[in-house]
Amino acid sequence: MQGRGRVDKLLRNAIAEKRRLLLWYDGYLRDVEPHDYGVQKGELKVLCYQVGGGSRSGKLPEWRTLLVAKITSAELADTPFPGPREVPSEHIEWDALYASVSRAPFRRR
Repeated sequence: MQGRGRVDKLLRNAIAEKRRLLLWYDGYLRDVEPHDYGVQKGELKVLCYQVGGGSRSGKLPEWRTLLVAKITSAELADTPFPGPREVPSEHIEWDALYASVSRAPFRRR
């Protein structure tokens, strides 16, 4: 696995620059637009919109919440994405939000 620091930096940069990521997750190469990155229910996660690659469900495009610990490799793609998309109907609450396309980072007290 690539160093956590490297994955952290890639996620933050991809969100700040609105660039897609190519990452290996759960045995599949995925092409994603990362939108939110932080801690949810005590686990480091990234909310992304998967636009290409593989998945267990096969349904694309689709919103995914991925555990950062299960990302085995990642690289910043040259492809930008336009910015915020309509968020899925279920509301996602973050304990801490480190980077976001549409919201300011925060940490709950």
